[in-house]
Amino acid sequence: MSKAIRATTPRFWRDPALPFVEAREVLDGRRVCYARHAHETFSIGAITQGRSTYLNEKARERVGAGSLVLMNPGDVHACNPIEGEPWSYLMFYVDVAWLTELQHQLGFDRNQPLRAFAAILSQDPGLHAGLTGLYRLLDDPQADTLGKHCALLEFFTALQQRLEPAPAARRADNPRIQLAAEFIRDHCTEPLKLEEICAAAGLSPSYLTRSFRRRYGMTPHAYLVNSRIQYAQARLRRGGAIAEVALAAGFADQAHLQRTFKQLLAATPGQYRRAG
Repeated sequence: MSKAIRATTPRFWRDPALPFVEAREVLDGRRVCYARHAHETFSIGAITQGRSTYLNEKARERVGAGSLVLMNPGDVHACNPIEGEPWSYLMFYVDVAWLTELQHQLGFDRNQPLRAFAAILSQDPGLHAGLTGLYRLLDDPQADTLGKHCALLEFFTALQQRLEPAPAARRADNPRIQLAAEFIRDHCTEPLKLEEICAAAGLSPSYLTRSFRRRYGMTPHAYLVNSRIQYAQARLRRGGAIAEVALAAGFADQAHLQRTFKQLLAATPGQYRRAG
């Protein structure tokens, strides 16, 4: 594979010995474009070269080399190139249960779930260097698992200490909107109708669609598609055949999964499946 092709091909890192974290590297992001999407994980990234746009919920920023971007689970976000300018970045996707347990070990209330971060952006040079160094260590086939695990704990402990998560609730929304989202996630592989979602949440179609977009930054349909992609990712990580995963996730066929996967994650299912 030529250097040019390698630069534009996203690389995913996974290790079955460290199942609570996944990472990604993009060396040339000029052609890597994302639709608005969300993850079930906590996500944090480092811009290593150049600049890009950064959307997180209602915030819009231009970020450059040295910046860290943070996305709480469920935050609708996207990072994209600026008028063809070159940029590169690293991303980490961290399991919520693992990060929650780390917060508890650091003294956070054990009766509370993950405490979300108030900051969506940081220019802390120590954290930036720590995250980029962590990726290089994880990607080193000669480094042992114990060292990698300890480095993960060290970095995410420092992250909690330097960017202490917000203690207050971030939103005060109608809890029925969350019921609608949970129903979509639980039934994402099925051909859902709007009436079914409304019935599960006890809301009218007009109120649901209006309030759902305000809460999650996307329509119920877009949320359904995003949930199907997350379902497909989990199956692909376990080595599922792409065509079978496409049908199991609720897509019409492999080509439909391929198009949607690339739109939301700027990578193909095959590229994602080959990680590790």
